[in-house]
Amino acid sequence: MIPEDLLYAKTHEWVLVEGDVATVGITQFAQEQLGDLTFVELPEVGDTFEAGAEMGSVESVKAASEIYAPVSGEVIEVNEELADAPERVNEEPYGAGWMLKFRIKGAPEGLLDAEGYAAVVESEAH
Repeated sequence: MIPEDLLYAKTHEWVLVEGDVATVGITQFAQEQLGDLTFVELPEVGDTFEAGAEMGSVESVKAASEIYAPVSGEVIEVNEELADAPERVNEEPYGAGWMLKFRIKGAPEGLLDAEGYAAVVESEAH
């Protein structure tokens, strides 16, 4: 399931852009590859990132993986629920499992639409 209304990074983050605010999380494919999440490390409100920079990590029973900023900007909100309930990312990666919100600088660049991201998933699944 790859929602059509989102943009995607090749590193498996999704982005919902609403004006100058971008909500970010990891995709269904990413959480499936990781398995049950046990820990989510996110940046602080006020931190700034350039697109492609490492901004946090997730850990599961199987592996740890970095999370990369799919857009450039300043963190304006962090999903505090994930500190106590990282499994929300597994349960609803495109809903309650969102990770953070950015106030973005400029237009997002280099992101994929749902069809482009599906091709990335397809190539990695084989």
